[in-house]
Amino acid sequence: MTFTDYAPLAAEIAAIRPAHALGRVTAIARGAVEVGGLGTSVALGDMLRVEPVAGAPVEGEVVVLSGDTVTLLPGGAVDGLSVGDRVRLLGHPALAPDDGWIGRIVDPYGRPLDGRPLFRGSQARRYRAAPPDAGQRRGLGARLETGLAVFDTLLPVVRGQRLGLFAGSGVGKSSLLGALARGLAADVVVIGLIGERGRELRDFVETVLGPAGMARAVIVTATSDKSALTRRRCALAAMTVAEHFRDQGRHVLLLADSITRFADAHREVALAGGESGSLRGYPPSTAHMIMSLCERAGPGTGAQGDITAVFTVLVPGSDMEEPVADILRGVLDGHVVLDRAIAERGRFPAIDLLRSVSRSLPAAATTAENALISRARRVLGTYDRSEMMIQAGLYTTGSDPQIDEAVALWPGLDAFLAEPAPDGVAASFARLETLLAPPDPAGGADQ
Repeated sequence: MTFTDYAPLAAEIAAIRPAHALGRVTAIARGAVEVGGLGTSVALGDMLRVEPVAGAPVEGEVVVLSGDTVTLLPGGAVDGLSVGDRVRLLGHPALAPDDGWIGRIVDPYGRPLDGRPLFRGSQARRYRAAPPDAGQRRGLGARLETGLAVFDTLLPVVRGQRLGLFAGSGVGKSSLLGALARGLAADVVVIGLIGERGRELRDFVETVLGPAGMARAVIVTATSDKSALTRRRCALAAMTVAEHFRDQGRHVLLLADSITRFADAHREVALAGGESGSLRGYPPSTAHMIMSLCERAGPGTGAQGDITAVFTVLVPGSDMEEPVADILRGVLDGHVVLDRAIAERGRFPAIDLLRSVSRSLPAAATTAENALISRARRVLGTYDRSEMMIQAGLYTTGSDPQIDEAVALWPGLDAFLAEPAPDGVAASFARLETLLAPPDPAGGADQ
């Protein structure tokens, strides 16, 4: 047996703290707990554990420092806590991912949720790490095969790109994430499920992701019943796990669902810490919190790998101007919009191509491929502008050659947006070129 066989056990032993600073609960009000007696040993963001005489301990995070007292935002119910209960200082939180986490489901603190033991890694990482140095980062890499025709052609995804997926509820967002997790070319997939319904976790793992997808994935999850602290930490933990594999030189696909729930959780924590809601109820720190998270993804430096990321945003009523969507659009390398009307007529993924954009273009495609992409967008745009007139029977064939072409080509192009791409990028572009061939004299598309 070699020394490396003991590495997981050594990491567990090293994490044990032989001594802890102790304080006492001095007040409990409005869902927060005030603690005294810790003096200068406590810092903002530290974790504390309240240990009542009877009942289960409650852990929480320090959100306010004020003289001799600190304010603790608990991560669980405060029922049963009393003034005078002992409080233990646990220190600043850290996460220690490990290669053995692949194929596993963990919570934001690195604890297993699949009923099997899980060892921590040898290197503890802070949840809020700095992004790679801006002056040393590589540019975006090569185009990636995704297994979906629309992303292999019209909306290319390149290595190190950061995409936003904007969707309302019930329009196929989870199914699209599962398809990307199974089909996009990457070494490791890290999936952050933030504030999801508890019953959806198993369905996502077994049905949407499947055994093949789970074999290269790490799922970090905090369900909707968890505290705001835990839900906010879920996104930070998923990014921390992705950075672990990136620093090994691997290409990581990070799927975070959803940044809206991450922002909502941050709002709860920030308001408890004394910030005021200034932007539709969101505190001023929301923009920085989102942007600092997103900046940690992307290309690495030196021998590091890359993190290709997809961040989902819930847009009630398709409001792309709501604060979280507006913040993300400005920091990402493209956005994909899912439309409810498209989903209702049965086309999945329900991507609205005309409202979606990949900022990897035109560099990610050849001159000929860019010409095909431009023509497809032009045809779809012409049909979109004329659709009401066409559906109402107000358009007469022959009045406008461009509309005639759009009417002939639209059914094939619309179906193409939902096609799988098992044969790769080149085959998908060949298929697109065939669909865009001029209509035959009878008015049908040459397919």
